[in-house]
Amino acid sequence: MCGLTGGWSRQRFGDLREALPRMTRALVHRGPDDDGHWFDPDAGIALGHRRLAIVDLSPAGHQPMVSASGRWVVAYNGEIYNHQDLRLELEALGKAPPWRGHSDTETLLSAIEAWGVPAALQRCGGMFAFALWDRKERALWLARDRFGEKPLYYGWNRGMFLFASELKALRTVPGFEAAIDRQAVALYLRHNAIPAPFSIYQDISKLLPGHLLRLDLAHLERGETPTAQAYWNAAEQAAAGMANPFDGSESEATDALETLLRDAVGRQMVADVPLGAFISGGIDSSVVVAMMQAQSSRPVRTFSIGFKETSYNEAEHAAAVARHLGTEHTELYVTPEDALGVIPQLPSIYDEPFSDASQVPTTLVARLARAHVTVALSGDGGDELFGGYNRYFLAARLWRRLETAPLPLRKLAARGITAVPVGAWNALYAAASPLIPARARLSMAGDKLHKGAGVLAARSGQALYRGLISAWEPGELMPGIEEPRRFGPVRDLRGGSLAEYMMLEDACHYMPDDNLVKVDRAAMSCSLETRVPLIDHRVFEFAWRLPLHYKIKGGTGKHILREVLYRHVPKSLIERPKMGFGVPIDSWLRGPLREWASTLLDPDRLKNEGFFDPAPIARKWREHQSGVRNWQYHLWTILMFQAWLDEQGQAGVG
Repeated sequence: MCGLTGGWSRQRFGDLREALPRMTRALVHRGPDDDGHWFDPDAGIALGHRRLAIVDLSPAGHQPMVSASGRWVVAYNGEIYNHQDLRLELEALGKAPPWRGHSDTETLLSAIEAWGVPAALQRCGGMFAFALWDRKERALWLARDRFGEKPLYYGWNRGMFLFASELKALRTVPGFEAAIDRQAVALYLRHNAIPAPFSIYQDISKLLPGHLLRLDLAHLERGETPTAQAYWNAAEQAAAGMANPFDGSESEATDALETLLRDAVGRQMVADVPLGAFISGGIDSSVVVAMMQAQSSRPVRTFSIGFKETSYNEAEHAAAVARHLGTEHTELYVTPEDALGVIPQLPSIYDEPFSDASQVPTTLVARLARAHVTVALSGDGGDELFGGYNRYFLAARLWRRLETAPLPLRKLAARGITAVPVGAWNALYAAASPLIPARARLSMAGDKLHKGAGVLAARSGQALYRGLISAWEPGELMPGIEEPRRFGPVRDLRGGSLAEYMMLEDACHYMPDDNLVKVDRAAMSCSLETRVPLIDHRVFEFAWRLPLHYKIKGGTGKHILREVLYRHVPKSLIERPKMGFGVPIDSWLRGPLREWASTLLDPDRLKNEGFFDPAPIARKWREHQSGVRNWQYHLWTILMFQAWLDEQGQAGVG
């Protein structure tokens, strides 16, 4: 895990050369172990790298790295988990160079020399982003892993083509124009994150997951960016899986999945530094830790954090699973002061507006783990691949009933639901909850009913899903700003259900733009490498061959993943309502964060900044303070944008 940066410009190469040390220093948290720079003044190219040494700690792993032939130079971030297999294949074909070390970076360069860039990437399994210079053809390649675990920004700015793992590296370039993209802000309001290919800045993009971009001299001279090309497409793989369904029994499918997971986890346990895992006591992280412990000759290091607020605390469940599996478990009960202390750092950590509130506990657990290990495995991805989010089955069930009802009648029902205050719905739900199975119970039922009422008028299942996942309707706060249309690689699945459509949407957008960003930035802010074995591409492809009822059964998601887990952990330790990974933002906004939030949400300030209509924000702030509604997530979205805007002003960028 590392950080990369650089640029290409013949006219402004001197500026690039001078800026490169500042660019790499801005990424020191991603790579505290080594600093590397490589230049070709005749071509005008500059590559920079910060290294977090994980595999091959020797100088043989130094980057930027030049290939054995001297043709290719790479600045690379990530891990290729099957690189030892690739070495054996290269050796068998007689295409392996005399190896200088045992890093996967050297393997990647050798694979590219043997097979070319696209074909080499097809063979690589892992998480990565890289900038690759072809000295023979004078062309620059940028690439990103299949799911976008590793970030890569790029674009033109004042005559220079720039790229970096994080935006903060680009902002160190003299004269960097940091013009805010208002369409990106509109997307942020809906998604709590800025989805690829957009970034918060005009003319700076994120490379889409599973994509390659090749920039040559003709592009450079014209100052244009070529269209990125996909070398792997999640939507196409999902469609291919559905066209070739698994034809075995559920037991056989469980066996096959366990074999795949065991192999994926085993490959990701390879490191020359201490390694552990996050564990929440939920299904996904528990599966990962169970697969780790089954392959380890000593107790695996596991980490979790706890809160005194019972409704947010999963630490006791994590500890119970850890005890059963026999891990060496470390937990930390954090105080409100610990959590609140992270908040001022979030704009710098996330580098552009990002408002998934679980970024706070994710940062805390990453810091806890980093005190003991350098690599931590995470359980992210299980929900998107195996139907874990409540919306998959609840929305599908709701739409089956809604689509037969006339739209005017649904609108009337929505008005009836919202006419009953949230508090009254919560009281009714609390009274009825003893009659509801524990695993089907909901938190904040009243708020969810009111949100559900807002999508009763949906004209399609897809529109219903869009309403459920939206933080704000951008037009409510930014009238006149056109929200960008369809983006990314998702397409309709022929013969697929609404639940499968939602799972694929989440895998292509919510997972890479929110969940994986959250984990990467939180962990890398303290120089911790994270790995996510559940989204090994082979697991993804297998999951899409499975019938939906192997994933969602009896109103419960992740059925087959549970079956794998129950072979290692008793069901009694796992079966409980899904909690998520959050902090009590709602009460904090009425207490210790109230003054901070009130300043950021001041209507005069909002009006002067000119991004948002202050009126809807002020109304939600009043309702939240009075306790009439819980608008924590809507308000957090605005607060994180405002805090980021403050950070830009303090950094002298605007």
